[in-house]
Amino acid sequence: MAFTNTRGRYASFGVITSLPDDVIDTFWYIIDNFLKDVFPLNNLIRFELINNKGKLTFRFSEDHLDTLISFDFTYKFDPFYPRMIYVVDNNGRETVMLADEYSMM
Repeated sequence: MAFTNTRGRYASFGVITSLPDDVIDTFWYIIDNFLKDVFPLNNLIRFELINNKGKLTFRFSEDHLDTLISFDFTYKFDPFYPRMIYVVDNNGRETVMLADEYSMM
């Protein structure tokens, strides 16, 4: 099962230049506290960043799950944030990246 043997966590150049550190750290917080050991996670998971009345909501989804989960945070939503974020587990090397960066792999 993915995201269970973490050897390192990274953020791509596109993510680092488009999201603040605390928002990036929130992906790991959500994975560690709400997704791991709750759902069978694939090596690729998706988050959509949504404007929820001016605040940031992270919506988690995976192709094999019929469930969408939204996590509301008090971070101010920025319309320049990327809409889709992928998190990839490559044999324990976990990376947060933009959708277009993933498609170039």
